[in-house]
Amino acid sequence: MPQILDGKATAKALKQEFAERVARLREHGVTPGLGTLLVGEDPGSQWYVAGKHRDCAEVGIESIREDLPETATQQEIEDAVQRLNDNPACTGFIVQLPLPKGIDTNRVLELIDPDKDADGLHPMNLGRLVLRVGEDVESSLPCTPVGIVELLERHGVDLNGKHVVVLGRGVTVGRPIGLILTRRAVNATVTLTHTGTTNLKELLQQADVVVAAAGVKDIVDGDSVKDGVVLVDVGVSRETDPETGKSRVVGDVSEKARAKSSFYSPNPGGVGPMTRVELLRNVIESAERSLA
Repeated sequence: MPQILDGKATAKALKQEFAERVARLREHGVTPGLGTLLVGEDPGSQWYVAGKHRDCAEVGIESIREDLPETATQQEIEDAVQRLNDNPACTGFIVQLPLPKGIDTNRVLELIDPDKDADGLHPMNLGRLVLRVGEDVESSLPCTPVGIVELLERHGVDLNGKHVVVLGRGVTVGRPIGLILTRRAVNATVTLTHTGTTNLKELLQQADVVVAAAGVKDIVDGDSVKDGVVLVDVGVSRETDPETGKSRVVGDVSEKARAKSSFYSPNPGGVGPMTRVELLRNVIESAERSLA
């Protein structure tokens, strides 16, 4: 029977470890603080930001909020970023996306102090990841890719020498995860595919591990994978539940594919909790670097 890669349980264990690290920082007079910049009143964004601050409370991290109305101008948003950059109580922060139409999102994100980049997606931090294949990277790492590797390793999945096929080319998962997986410390071989890949099924059939982040329901079906494959489902799309009439999240991996796997991550409940907990790691490690 396939084993479940339980992101909720793994994230809970990590939070316990992080609470101990925060306690040690406090003994040295340093309190990590997570900042969030939220523009507008999108219910999904509000829910996500509130969840981040609940996570902070669980491990002793301070919460710092910058909330702006939907009508905020480019300059007002940039000013809020600068306030978080300048606030010594904030050791890491995120700008919740999407920003309102008409806002230059890339300009806003590039204004973040790389040392306070809690998402690990600032161009400078990604550049360090590109350059340092075998060295330690002393800056924030992308939350979801690192969370995936942590989830696999904590369930005893050895990635050394494995062929990992990544499905999806998005900024948060598809593009950066290859940089993490091909570091010498992990030592996997990575093939990056996407919805435009013409021989997708053939490549998926070769995979020891599939990381699916295309956002297309059941794009990884039973005929596309070999027996014993490890399946990490990061895809997010929505459909209406025929029984309740409510919208629900569905992943990229079909039930038939999961039945052939040795390990699989449920969606939701797999990678999502790991992404949130890795955000806490980046905030804590930024505070720890301040003591060095």
